[in-house]
Amino acid sequence: MEQQPEPSAQAPKIEDPAPTEVENAPVAEQPTQTSTKQVHSLVIDANAIIRNDPTVSTLLSQAEELYTIPAVVSEIRDEATRTRYQTTLAPFIKLRTPKPESMAFVTGFARRTGDLQVLSKPDLQLLALTYELEVERNGGDWRLRKDPTQKTVNGKPPAKEEEEAKTEEQDAVPEPTAEADAPATETTPEEVAQELEKVDLNPTPVEVEPEQAEAEEDDDEEGWITPSNIKKYQAKEKAGAGKQQTQRFLQAALITADMAMRNVALRINLNLLDTSLTKITFLKTWVLRCHGCWKVCKDTTKQFCPSCGQATLTRVSCSTDASGNFTLHLKKNFQFNNRGNVYSIPKPTHGSSNTKRIVGGGKNGWGNELILAEDQKEYVRKADEERRTKYKDLMDEDYLPSILSGSRTSGNGRIKVGAGRNVNAKKKR
Repeated sequence: MEQQPEPSAQAPKIEDPAPTEVENAPVAEQPTQTSTKQVHSLVIDANAIIRNDPTVSTLLSQAEELYTIPAVVSEIRDEATRTRYQTTLAPFIKLRTPKPESMAFVTGFARRTGDLQVLSKPDLQLLALTYELEVERNGGDWRLRKDPTQKTVNGKPPAKEEEEAKTEEQDAVPEPTAEADAPATETTPEEVAQELEKVDLNPTPVEVEPEQAEAEEDDDEEGWITPSNIKKYQAKEKAGAGKQQTQRFLQAALITADMAMRNVALRINLNLLDTSLTKITFLKTWVLRCHGCWKVCKDTTKQFCPSCGQATLTRVSCSTDASGNFTLHLKKNFQFNNRGNVYSIPKPTHGSSNTKRIVGGGKNGWGNELILAEDQKEYVRKADEERRTKYKDLMDEDYLPSILSGSRTSGNGRIKVGAGRNVNAKKKR
């Protein structure tokens, strides 16, 4: 009897086509995963959550991951806002606390820019979290700045550094030349003389066609802007500006409305977005500048210079660009207001033991209890009163307006410093 082969040895294996279709299905869907969103890790400040601008649907459609710090959640005290946050945004947002190394870097950077005095601890934590995510996503801080005075970024992308290293290695390896491989041959003087006789020392001139000459002249004139080609140059500039404005995919970004946070973020070169999720590359704000010691104060609530202690602070416009350059915009012919400085301050008068009222301090006693320094006891007392009476109930029976109580506050709610502008001015009759 003939032995029949075992069917298991020769039978071909039949593969199930269903698993191959399941495995190939996700491959066709891969391009749609990274086609719409423009930010990978987006850090959100409390003002964006409280105002609901941008909305939750906009955040989810433009960012892959949302981050914030626990302190931001504790700042939401309104019941309606907290309920909206818990139901709509809390399931999609990640709470994360930055590392101490990131906090140390951001704190030191903000101290050198002068913004540390107006930044709170949650503000510094949000900046540190953005810095930390930027370093993690980009594989280092090569596109950031370590110092406010730094003109360029820290380095180049890791891919470009590897390519440059490879090209340097290739240039260092000497390439074999044909002269080294070919055997050396000696030439005799007779052969050299024969070769020289073959050379034509009087070549015939080449005739250039008129169209070719005009084309060469046009190429030479492309470097000059003339009335005939100015529109072409303007179109090129507009096309180049449009390419610069197009946004690429951002690895990490911060959305906030705080001007001090924006200034620090731009100077570090962190990606900064506004409420419409547009990248901010230019920032304009106001600071205080002392015209006595020329120092800049970022705290606009100050009335005295933190450096020299004088009431010589003036409001100045400033700007920060994408390169981290901080610029003060000063007037060319700025003149200080000297009203009230015609006459000197009268000497203060002392009291008397018999409780007799002595009138002094100039006309109507304008020189009495003048506030001229921040550490003066009159200023400290007025500041404490302002803090205690910050909330005024207009329906209170004991409440009196400032015009009746005689409180030394200016129209903008600040404490009156010095004699004022109208002391030496002539009154209209």
